[in-house]
Amino acid sequence: MKCRHCAQELTLPLVDLGSAPPSNAYLNVDNLDKPEKWYPLRVMVCTDCGLVQTEDYAHFAELFAEDYAYFSSFSSSWLAHAERYVSDMSDRFALNQDSMVVEVAANDGYLLQYVKARNIPCLGVEPTASTAQAARDKGIDVVEEFFGVALANDLVARGYSADLTAANNVLAHVPDINDFVAGFAALLKPQGVATFEFPHLMELMKHTQFDTIYHEHFSYLSLTAVQRIFAANGLTVFDVETLSTHGGSLRVYAQRADVGAHELNARVAQMLTTEEALGMSSYEFYLDFQGRTNRIKNDLMAFLIEAQRTGKTVAAYGAAAKGNTLMNYAGVRSDLIEFVVDKNPAKQNKYMPGSRIPIVAESYLHEKKPDYVVILPWNLKQEVMAQLAYIGAWDGQFVVAVPELTVTAVGTIS
Repeated sequence: MKCRHCAQELTLPLVDLGSAPPSNAYLNVDNLDKPEKWYPLRVMVCTDCGLVQTEDYAHFAELFAEDYAYFSSFSSSWLAHAERYVSDMSDRFALNQDSMVVEVAANDGYLLQYVKARNIPCLGVEPTASTAQAARDKGIDVVEEFFGVALANDLVARGYSADLTAANNVLAHVPDINDFVAGFAALLKPQGVATFEFPHLMELMKHTQFDTIYHEHFSYLSLTAVQRIFAANGLTVFDVETLSTHGGSLRVYAQRADVGAHELNARVAQMLTTEEALGMSSYEFYLDFQGRTNRIKNDLMAFLIEAQRTGKTVAAYGAAAKGNTLMNYAGVRSDLIEFVVDKNPAKQNKYMPGSRIPIVAESYLHEKKPDYVVILPWNLKQEVMAQLAYIGAWDGQFVVAVPELTVTAVGTIS
């Protein structure tokens, strides 16, 4: 396979997670007597440009179907993050009723609802029908297409040139990263700003966040690689911030390379230096990731088998894509984790892809009173532990597998 950005041959493996179905391909009861499509799940490192990427097996249209079940608004902490973003960007870039904000991957309107509340004109771009409709139900205009240069040029022709574009947790999801990035250069006004948020490869490596790897994530991104990709496609990075979201993310600020209206912040050079000092451009940096991944898998399985042997019951919380990667790589099935609770009605009464563990409403926790609740979206563990603190009434305990197995009693949560 050749690199998605620079077309160099890929020779350095990062991790082989065997095979898995698409992580958001949740099953209905009618699907349980039918086969699933499983694809190899392997990740390679480009030693030329630094882009870490999955091998190509599944077409993107299969990964982002019309019944896509990830809705951003079910996380209260993520909604608070989006509201802060809108406030901060409005202040920093003086957005008002004469501005235009375009969010690519607008999902269910979780962010643009706060733009609309400020009476700032806005538009969402969202290719999945289920989430696009949820955004429209909030009164947000949505273009239901995949984003790239062609759509950007069409939007400009229709009067949607942007003062600000937001692209949260989508840069990793695009198969043609060059066309995607070039689209922002085409869409921005001369003084416009494009912001991108994405999980930081540095944190993925540091904390062995292998469960964030799945087919829908085509790329795993460092600032070093992003800066190169942007420069090749008409954008210049002028600022970067570190965020706690999704286990450690970057927010990158970019502008049109042909204008350069915004001053370069020293944080860009500082982050590039940090990545270089950690050895992220070296072959050796990536060599032990497979072994660390296997340790986490084995520790989880040992815990679940011991729980079963001693008569303890185990449930999970959060039918997240990362949870599907974890359970499918470890080989977890419903004999070890009886059910998964999720707040999203679009996932309830369905089954996890691969493991086929049933997804249920939170009322099941009260009814079944499991001894352990495994928190699959570990990036939200504080929010989940606070929400489910009542499991302490029956001495229930929380379990998190990544980056290492931890068991926490409710009374010890700080």
